[in-house]
Amino acid sequence: MRFFPSCAWATALALLAAVPAVARENYALLIGASTYPALDQRFWLKGPANDIDLVQTYLTSNPALPFAPDHITILADGIPGQTAPTLSAIRDGFAALAATVQPGDFVYLHFSGHGSQSPAIDPDAELDGLDELFLPVDIGPWDDSVGTVQNALVDDEIGQLIDSLRDKGADVWVVFDSCHSGTATRAAPTGDDEVRLRQLAPEALGVPADRLAEAESHARALPDPRAQAPAPVETTADVGKGRLVAFFAAQTNETTPEKNMPKGKQGRRLQGVFTYTLFETLAERPGVTYRQLGQEVLRKYSTRNLARSTPMFEGDLDVPVFGAGGSAGRVLQWSATPDKDGLSLRAGRLHGLSEGSALLLLASPADADDAALARYRVTTLSAFAATATNTADGPAPEIPRGAVLRLAGESVDLSLTIALPPVGSAPADHLTAAQRIMQADALIGPRIQFVPAGAEADLRLAVFPDSPRPDALWVLPASGQIDDSELARTPSVSTADKTAAELAEVMADTLTRMSKALNLLKVGAAASGGQLRLEAGLVTARFDPDREEVIETTRNPVDTANVPRMIPNDVIGLRLKNPNDIAVDFNVLYVGADYAITFMGNGRMQPGGTLNEDYVLVTDDSFGRDRLLVIVTPAAAQTVIEDLSFLEQSAVDRTRSTAAGRVGLAGLLDEAGFGQTTRAAISLSSRRKKAAPAPVFLQFEIDTVPGTGG
Repeated sequence: MRFFPSCAWATALALLAAVPAVARENYALLIGASTYPALDQRFWLKGPANDIDLVQTYLTSNPALPFAPDHITILADGIPGQTAPTLSAIRDGFAALAATVQPGDFVYLHFSGHGSQSPAIDPDAELDGLDELFLPVDIGPWDDSVGTVQNALVDDEIGQLIDSLRDKGADVWVVFDSCHSGTATRAAPTGDDEVRLRQLAPEALGVPADRLAEAESHARALPDPRAQAPAPVETTADVGKGRLVAFFAAQTNETTPEKNMPKGKQGRRLQGVFTYTLFETLAERPGVTYRQLGQEVLRKYSTRNLARSTPMFEGDLDVPVFGAGGSAGRVLQWSATPDKDGLSLRAGRLHGLSEGSALLLLASPADADDAALARYRVTTLSAFAATATNTADGPAPEIPRGAVLRLAGESVDLSLTIALPPVGSAPADHLTAAQRIMQADALIGPRIQFVPAGAEADLRLAVFPDSPRPDALWVLPASGQIDDSELARTPSVSTADKTAAELAEVMADTLTRMSKALNLLKVGAAASGGQLRLEAGLVTARFDPDREEVIETTRNPVDTANVPRMIPNDVIGLRLKNPNDIAVDFNVLYVGADYAITFMGNGRMQPGGTLNEDYVLVTDDSFGRDRLLVIVTPAAAQTVIEDLSFLEQSAVDRTRSTAAGRVGLAGLLDEAGFGQTTRAAISLSSRRKKAAPAPVFLQFEIDTVPGTGG
């Protein structure tokens, strides 16, 4: 039986029916493998040590459930004084934990490093005929006599090690920032050549190709592309056995990168993209459930173009992270403590602060912005801490007991930077001429900026001479890394069939459409911590094209913590309930993988009202990562229903004059469409007004895939 339920790791997760709200003791085992003496240095990693340092700091300082330093075991090369993560050290670490934990204890496990695959020792137990591996630093080559990679940690053993903790009654949360897709990779330059993928092809470990082919021949057929690799989750209560929650950086056929994080900040360093995003989200939203945490991580992946991979989340996701409750809203204020340089606060870069961030000093966390006692500005900053100084002349005000510093005028960055491809190829040279035309004729908005190849950017243009489209300009994510399996869903623009003017027009239209769709997601991410309460979910069903109706007996709820896979003639329905004591307006938008924005409808829900509608019929027009956005806003009596239909992609060429008079949410979203303004950030400070709860953006990720023809 396989342990890992995603990233090609699958097994059943047994869950308890009940668990104490707070663990009696908290333990952690943090494993970061970077350097592999048996491998060529080009396969070595640099980010795992930084991941472990980040996770350790968070665990010892988080407000939800702090960990005692002596309860954290670190196995990581690259951190002075720590034990290297060899296979025996990992086994010993688990054995020590199993001998220590008691019923009700909580254990956090973190794996950062390379993953790979090898022929399964028991092919009948594996859907794809392969075992999944986590690679300790002392791995050796493939050993044909025993049919495995020397010193590799196989998925079955990891499952047994985790079960040794759960059998003692301890609850376990395990995070894997590694993956196992072994396909060829492509990349655009990132300047420092530091972006690497945390996967190692079996061939690099000496696994014979014929053994892989033989193993895969035993794989079970999956005719329905919506089928997931994991085995069904066991829901039978097992009294005495702890809960298990597992987070994975990517799915079976995907890779996960490490890169310098966070973008554009001083002191950034190589991190696993998944690890950094996960703990950044936790720092901003302590007290969320595992499901809410997963949803916000997916949202950040989409708004920041971090990677094309899709994190996955398994287990009992509807309990608070670490088993400790708290506020699930976005944290934008922190307690203030006087020090010799001004005020210190236990929040830093990981919480969304930057050098120079404006802060309001408030006597109470419940005070409105206009009750601010003084204004402060961040002067020094680290990942978890900051110092702020008073911006006014004269003596600093007295700091009341219980005072907080609140981030003032939170904004969303609506700029988009695109790194050019390296010079020297015909497509790159063709783009140079087109770029001059785009800028001279103002075909792109002022917030779309081209930067040199290798510079930090939101998107990267690349040329792949050995691809099916050697003359094309491919649009890659910020990491610049994709694998061959992703080419089919990667945007590209051909160049050989276009004049410079034609290429300028097509490229400008492509980038503008992408910008508008991405900015809509950015606004949603910034506004997702609103005060409105909503009960929301998706259901799927099948459409019968012969009878032209939905087959009611096929309706099933969607696990919104993960990304469902849909095929042509699948139907997506939205279920909403308004538990607030005020009416709300809703708008439904569909952002396609091709960055089209489709207005699906809107309406008003009275207090206690419900919505039960089918909104999306999946067609065979395009495939990839789609997103259903539900924007819910407070509705004042005797007002027209909020109408966001102007956001449809067909209106991308709207000018500022046609948008005159828009205010509030509609005005902000119109700005996201790249109107003719030079502002790169739009203030969301109006969210602080208590009289009107903030709009809520619900974002549901959906993968649409081709049908099987059957």
